[in-house]
Amino acid sequence: MHRWYLYPETRPIWTDAIDEVFGYDGRWHSGNHATIWRWRDAFQNDFAARMDWTILPYDKANHPPVPKIDGEKHLTAKPGERVNLSAVGSSDPDGDALSYNWFCYKEAGTFPVSSARSGQPIEIKDFDQPRAWFIVPTKRVMPPGTGTIHIILAVTDHGTLD
Repeated sequence: MHRWYLYPETRPIWTDAIDEVFGYDGRWHSGNHATIWRWRDAFQNDFAARMDWTILPYDKANHPPVPKIDGEKHLTAKPGERVNLSAVGSSDPDGDALSYNWFCYKEAGTFPVSSARSGQPIEIKDFDQPRAWFIVPTKRVMPPGTGTIHIILAVTDHGTLD
């Protein structure tokens, strides 16, 4: 229990996990408040769009894109193997252009990779495209050398808010 909690954690999640995020100021920041920083733009934009939904007709408001993983969501790979990722088939209900961002969310995974230089434990090739890929690392892997790698696909549209 931490001193700022009056009661112990009762849910099966950690709300005080330490995270590291690259700030708008060009520096890395870490701490238990940084856990939401990486998601801030997404949830702020989502909230603004939802406010538009309350007062605008459907065709005048922006709606979130619909990501579609093309293939299995749980893959098994060995060190040195290539893993292909695809979001082909993702769409936007408003017909807006889409942007893609594939990234490794190391805090959710258990694969022990050292990543001090880039902040990303895995280099994802074509990370900003509907199709991306990476090689399961064989270097900078710490014991036991096995685990899970959690990859996030963030799809955003180029719609506007009124």
